[in-house]
Amino acid sequence: MDLPDYWMPRPGPAPDVDTVADFDRLLEDSVAAGSAEFIDYQLTAPKWQFLCHAADTGRFVLHGTGDPAITMFEPRQPDDPDEFSGRRAVFAAMDGIWPMYFAILDRDRYQIGLLNASIRRSGDPESYYFFSISRSVLEQRPYREGVVYLLPADGFEPQPPIHRGTDQIRIAQAINHQPVAPVAKITIRPEDFPFLDRLRGHDHEILLARIAADPDGFPWLEEV
Repeated sequence: MDLPDYWMPRPGPAPDVDTVADFDRLLEDSVAAGSAEFIDYQLTAPKWQFLCHAADTGRFVLHGTGDPAITMFEPRQPDDPDEFSGRRAVFAAMDGIWPMYFAILDRDRYQIGLLNASIRRSGDPESYYFFSISRSVLEQRPYREGVVYLLPADGFEPQPPIHRGTDQIRIAQAINHQPVAPVAKITIRPEDFPFLDRLRGHDHEILLARIAADPDGFPWLEEV
């Protein structure tokens, strides 16, 4: 089954061998510091490639936020009707781009309705993304400098796959029911987010009504 064109593939090309080696050295040096300090990122490759590599190693999961001073992530109860996403837990992404979206959106100063996902399909190594926020706020460019934290992947439970026809869809989300200390963090500016100019806008009241009427109808696009 072909994916609808609103799903955006991860930008290419993939980093070359030398760049991957630089990523690995930076990861090792940053984690070895043992104090979850900011990564001194001086590489020419974009930060999203570095974070995607960190997640793709399977050693780290990532969490994006505007708070630069978190020393321990505590389980929280989200307001989400989905059984998995509604659990009390620490939430993190098994992907490098998805948490950047949460890092750069200024939800302290703006009331922003969010709709987003990062997925992979069975038999397809590509990652795909969907990012949307309230249309009225999108026009105000509600961005900030934020932080993506690297957390140890041990102890995190991946979200079970979803079946759509013959496809098995894996959402790049994982949870941990225990407190988790980050091992490193990196500053993210709006221009670091590769889909900044491709964020969609939606009417959040319409979205909520469509979710209530059809809980499995993601992404509930208004033009459909």
